[in-house]
Amino acid sequence: MIYEFENIIKGCLTAVENHQKVVMASVVALEGSSYRRPGVRMLLREDGVMEGAVSGGCVEREVFRQAQSVFETGIPKIMTYDGRFRLGCEGILYILIEPLQLSQAFIERFDLAVERREHLVLRSGYEKKVTALETAATRVEFNDGKIMALRERVAAGTPAESFSQELAPSLRLLIVGAEHDAEKMSRAARFAGWQPVIVAPADDARSADNFPVAFKVINTTPEHFDMTLIDKHTAVLLMTHSYVTDFKYLLRLHSSELTYLGILGPVRRRERLFGDLMDQCDDLDPAFLEKIHGPAGLHLGAETPEEIAISVVAEILSVVRQQTVMPLKDKKGRIHENVKW
Repeated sequence: MIYEFENIIKGCLTAVENHQKVVMASVVALEGSSYRRPGVRMLLREDGVMEGAVSGGCVEREVFRQAQSVFETGIPKIMTYDGRFRLGCEGILYILIEPLQLSQAFIERFDLAVERREHLVLRSGYEKKVTALETAATRVEFNDGKIMALRERVAAGTPAESFSQELAPSLRLLIVGAEHDAEKMSRAARFAGWQPVIVAPADDARSADNFPVAFKVINTTPEHFDMTLIDKHTAVLLMTHSYVTDFKYLLRLHSSELTYLGILGPVRRRERLFGDLMDQCDDLDPAFLEKIHGPAGLHLGAETPEEIAISVVAEILSVVRQQTVMPLKDKKGRIHENVKW
């Protein structure tokens, strides 16, 4: 997930400020099953501080121990971790440990990619054997075709194996509303690694200080709402607690291709919104109404704002990942499947 990689980049910059050497550990191959799949990465500082994890928490100590030689020599290495005898996961992890030395040019290009919500491709070269390997490296390919390594000097040569991973932009959740429950919703979204954006009334006195984890706070009206905020990695949740305002936003959004559109409130409120929308929009596509999730959220028995936020975030995730909601105990076959996000 791109937010995990963003956190690694931020952690690397903090480590440099504190004069700490850093390495990145990446799961590049897996035989069997594991808590996380290839592509998961973590940052390790030489003082023991870690950002992220490559498992549920049981592998990281061994990764840090193995990373000591990389801290000392600056040469990447491949390690394996056999979970069949330690974790009960019946899998063997192949983990690339490499030093991070980010150039200013990389930092600027990466920041631009995040701002523009670009797709990135990470390619890790490695060999499937426990060894130090100077040619092993992870490179980032940007939308303009530019390819940049995560350290200054990489030895010439091409490793025998390569793992590629596409990172899509973080899901942006537009939370239309600025009441108490909107702050809880932004926290749940941020915890999931998304970019919560609060869309508040134009005359609302509350600011970013009232929504500390939100990516940004936008004060606007339905009529002046910036439609360029919506792309294929954007979900919208209407929770203004104002029927008129929610209706105006539906009028503004009815011709948009949305990943998810949810409305808080009871069924009778939704039906009234639908009826008024059909009366006002001669060109309304009935398929738009079918895509609306109202009342938003999964039926989990949620009552508090925090619980409701969890149920809504869970529903959005199921829609984005195109999954039928069910208890995992009822799922046939493997837990993890290939996903786009």
